[in-house]
Amino acid sequence: MTASTTPRPIATLLDAPGVALIGRLLLTSPFWISGVLKLFDFPSAVGEAVHFGLQPAALVAVAVILLQIGGSLAVILKRRTWLGAGALGVFTALADLIGHAFWTLPDPMARFHDMNAFTANLGLIGGLILAAVLAERRRA
Repeated sequence: MTASTTPRPIATLLDAPGVALIGRLLLTSPFWISGVLKLFDFPSAVGEAVHFGLQPAALVAVAVILLQIGGSLAVILKRRTWLGAGALGVFTALADLIGHAFWTLPDPMARFHDMNAFTANLGLIGGLILAAVLAERRRA
């Protein structure tokens, strides 16, 4: 067996019906869960925008909810995956810069926690890029 050969049980699992859908649901779960929670607690969504100095806060909250839920649905349903994944990726990068600017924090523990969140989000962006790449390859 070479390093490039996937063992049959793993290949069978990866090809099983529903596995890709589960992957897309899990990949987008931080976004659609957040969007649904914001939708049902809109005052907190507005408060979050205010906290980060984003104005007009209510409009920002609506835009974030639409982006999080709409982008997630695009990836989950494989409808313009490139657009949904791209929008979520750009959103995540901006949110990282605004919400996890670890390099500005004087407290070492807070800096460490924000750095971990920042780098975890980089991994999430990578997953979104791969989702778009795979969707495009399967379309061709």
